Amino acid sequence: MSDAPERPLRADAARNRAKLLDAATEVFTTRGVGVPTEEIARAAGVGVGTLFRHFPTKEALLEAVMVRRLETITARTAQLAAEAEPAEAFFACFRLVVEQSAGKNEFVRALAAAGVDVHASLQESTTAMRTQLADLLSGAQQTGAVRPDLGLPELLALLVGTGATMEQLPADPSARERIYEVVFDGLRPH
Repeated sequence: MSDAPERPLRADAARNRAKLLDAATEVFTTRGVGVPTEEIARAAGVGVGTLFRHFPTKEALLEAVMVRRLETITARTAQLAAEAEPAEAFFACFRLVVEQSAGKNEFVRALAAAGVDVHASLQESTTAMRTQLADLLSGAQQTGAVRPDLGLPELLALLVGTGATMEQLPADPSARERIYEVVFDGLRPH
């Protein structure tokens, strides 16, 4: 990433950037990161030159998709924390993080293979997300909705593990719901 300050985008450029990120998120998540950039541009309804003006490399596009995902999760988590009771917010956030993690490992592998320091490029977004998760966990524990012996490292491991488990399931909503029920049952105090 460049150290040069970012200039505000013109309205049409901002729209194109958003369309590209939306299309890339959808295509990379459903078809994998091997999809050519030309197909991303076509799915966004823009020319490949427009794609490369915003994202000079495919890796830059992948990185932007990951940052946007984390920022979206962080914003939605903050909204849940503000609008819902602590227990409801915690469990809704758990679902949100798991559902948004689809394809994340493939993104990380592709970026690492291209020499991108994924942890450095996502550090700010990841730190904000961890802080929010810790706050949600604490709030849910204070209300007695989540077992008191669970720490943030275990919660993060459960989120990663549940996300990986969901990727192994066929597109069966009832099977996914059973997985959530089992995990949530284990998170609650007994």
